[in-house]
Amino acid sequence: MLGTGLWTSGAAYAAPTLSGDPFSLGVASGEPLPDGVVLWTRLAPDPFAVDGLGGMPQVPVRVEYEVAADEAFRRVVKRGSVVATPELAHSVHPEISGLQPDHVYYYRFRAGSYISPVGRTRTTPPALSKPNDLKFAFASCQAWQDGYYTAYDHMAEENLDFVVHLGDYIYESGVRTNKRGVTTDPKFHTETFALARYRLQYGLYKSEEPLKKAHARFPWIVTFDDHEVENNWAGDISQADTEPDQDPAVFRQRRADAFQAMYEHQPLRLAQRPNGPSIQAYRRLSYGRLADLAMLDTRQYRDDQPDGDGESATSTERFNPQRTILGAEQRDWVIRNFSRSPAQWQILGNQCPMGQTDKDPGPAELVWLDPWDGYVADRNRLLAAADDRGVRNLVVITGDRHQNYAWDLKRDYQDPESPTVGSEFVGTSITSGGDGVDVGPEGEKFLAANSHMKFFNSQRGYCRVHVDHQRWTTDFRVLPYVQQAGAPVSTRATVVVEDKVPGVQI
Repeated sequence: MLGTGLWTSGAAYAAPTLSGDPFSLGVASGEPLPDGVVLWTRLAPDPFAVDGLGGMPQVPVRVEYEVAADEAFRRVVKRGSVVATPELAHSVHPEISGLQPDHVYYYRFRAGSYISPVGRTRTTPPALSKPNDLKFAFASCQAWQDGYYTAYDHMAEENLDFVVHLGDYIYESGVRTNKRGVTTDPKFHTETFALARYRLQYGLYKSEEPLKKAHARFPWIVTFDDHEVENNWAGDISQADTEPDQDPAVFRQRRADAFQAMYEHQPLRLAQRPNGPSIQAYRRLSYGRLADLAMLDTRQYRDDQPDGDGESATSTERFNPQRTILGAEQRDWVIRNFSRSPAQWQILGNQCPMGQTDKDPGPAELVWLDPWDGYVADRNRLLAAADDRGVRNLVVITGDRHQNYAWDLKRDYQDPESPTVGSEFVGTSITSGGDGVDVGPEGEKFLAANSHMKFFNSQRGYCRVHVDHQRWTTDFRVLPYVQQAGAPVSTRATVVVEDKVPGVQI
């Protein structure tokens, strides 16, 4: 049906004469299953066209795809067509099924006389199998204006089964002032509010070669945090900043535009196609019986941040038992998975830190109110449920903070005797914040104030994870700088979680 990215018509929809290579934004795959993946590309010979249409005419265009067992495409296993429509910015999301589990495949697209770069993807093991191990990376927070995406050059060289992106894939802010020290086109200088401008922002970000390389190398599992829409948004509530109109209806339209642009630029399934200002973002993916990954949504269903969205040492509202960051329906879904999942490792893909972050080494608790510290009762309900249901290994992977943490998840941080019920790895940013530091004064303060924190680092990079039946291993991969291209990568620390032993060990 036209407008969905699915090809159900017999018409040819031959590609018109194009102004250049329509595959300027590369290719991607995602949402891996034992029998298939979703593929993605967007036809955009001019991704910087001011109208956000990518230099494409306003007509549907047939896009063919091939999936092969070899990179030379001598053993093609799937062929098909989809229609790229102007309603979805000529993006396509063919959902491939009938593949073999735990296999590597290669794919490519064709539009008219143009052939896309080749992508590589991988299916997951059979649902009831017990794979020996799982290798993946997770990343977040890649403000274009803060540096170069060199981390993705290094990630693309890793041996991974998939990549998880935990949000802030784009930032809504303009890029006139940037730490790259480059001059930018005025069309990118304004804050992002409407669909055409969101499409432009994705065009800017996805034109980066290292990001295209990492997308083409592995299947990705993506979600959003706040900056895909607006900083610190909560449900239907816009951030109280300089905007002249805080009407929730106006913000819902902005959210609808932001979600549509996100769908148009990510390898998401039809189940994740937005319905106006709503999107079904929380979902579960399995890696045999070794690991389950539940992707959370901590934005759409949350209450407004308590006492503003900054920090506080005096807020009592953050303890209100009625306050939620997940919403009752999503929280119940997570808890049901705790009981039903046969997986040895239960992973939560989470946007903002779940563990407590006290910024005051003294007797006071100074915390940020936007993450789970602003929603203490919801955190306690979730972690108590994992504990009460005997979850064998609960590990939370998180973005947002532009810092690396490894710490224990406590059933109740207000109780000094509270048991450790899980582990959380907070990953730093790809670029956001610009060149980082190793620890610095803030890190020393955090380590002194949070006894459950076992590791801190504030450089840029990503996390590499290896999971097997004995342990979980996280390598914190860091770069010394990002405000210039070409930085080397190194492993700053390796932190493990032993099977059936909650908490991190360094």
